[in-house]
Amino acid sequence: MEAELSRFEKLARRAFAFSEAAPLPASGGHPFDERNIHQDLPTEVKRLFDNGHYPQATFEAYKYLDEEVQRISADSDFGRSLMMRVFGGTPPKLALNPGMTPTEQSEQEGFKFIFAGTMAAIRNPRGHTTTLRDDPDLCLDHLSLCSMLLRRLEESGLR
Repeated sequence: MEAELSRFEKLARRAFAFSEAAPLPASGGHPFDERNIHQDLPTEVKRLFDNGHYPQATFEAYKYLDEEVQRISADSDFGRSLMMRVFGGTPPKLALNPGMTPTEQSEQEGFKFIFAGTMAAIRNPRGHTTTLRDDPDLCLDHLSLCSMLLRRLEESGLR
């Protein structure tokens, strides 16, 4: 009986793939491949997404980003305040570029706010609210942004 319930649960969790809420990718591949979701995100993120737990998948991805910034910066703070501190200041603890021109300085400041904003606007609501409902597309948008930020850290030589 337990095996049948387990199979039923797996089927029910995948039902979104056959609904209008989750368009099938053009290539027939996984949506993570279609969106080029960063391969370093924990496997738990993909498992949660595949099981229809979109807010939790987003939350886990942004916890990973937060922990990566903590690790790289050797700073034990977290969330918005961590991002404001390590990407801000003169010079910033985590410099995304040489910071020699006004454009580079503006870019650094902009990314400081993007990193901090993702913690406040995307991660925090999913960590403090159990009634939040995301759809697959919103989750993929969040994961794409997280992936872009991880790649920006890589491009800057910080990861």
